[in-house]
Amino acid sequence: MKRSLFGTDGVRGVANAKLTPELAFQLGLGAGRWLQTTELPKQVVTGRDTRISGTMLDAALAAGFASAGVSVTQLGVVPTPTVSYVVRTQGFGLGAVVSASHNPAPDNGIKFFAASGSKMPDDVEAEVERLMVLETERPTGGAVGSITQDESLIEAYVDFLKSLVPEGLGGLKVAVDAAHGAGYVLGPRVLREL
Repeated sequence: MKRSLFGTDGVRGVANAKLTPELAFQLGLGAGRWLQTTELPKQVVTGRDTRISGTMLDAALAAGFASAGVSVTQLGVVPTPTVSYVVRTQGFGLGAVVSASHNPAPDNGIKFFAASGSKMPDDVEAEVERLMVLETERPTGGAVGSITQDESLIEAYVDFLKSLVPEGLGGLKVAVDAAHGAGYVLGPRVLREL
């Protein structure tokens, strides 16, 4: 199947114009349906950057997953590598990030991570596109997925980052300009703790 939504780094576009909440919901639904066909845990972890559209798109994406019977744990604002680390080390079947990285503020994007923490393979992205528009019965009652927030999972990533510099930073003084980046909390915190 020829893919039309996914580019080289997920689905991107102007938030609420090209990348609408409806599209985010459909992407979550399709990815959740794909996850249901695998032996992977039926749990997804999501994160987002600081764009104003992030909460809207993360909520819609999570609703899509839950509509497919997949449970979602939202981390809130975190750097993209946090989701990659958490999905690979904490037993999730899939990860998703709502971010457009360096693109202009009106833009946003959705990127999926495999259970290994790496980018979702192209063939799986194509299957997600197919499944997101498939008319099938959705789960009801107790089979609907839950949506929770658990920022405590970020602690494992913080510990991992600190383990990369076991000797610490000593008396080194560091200036951090996190601007509007998703690492505006974690970056300074990790440097302080080192």
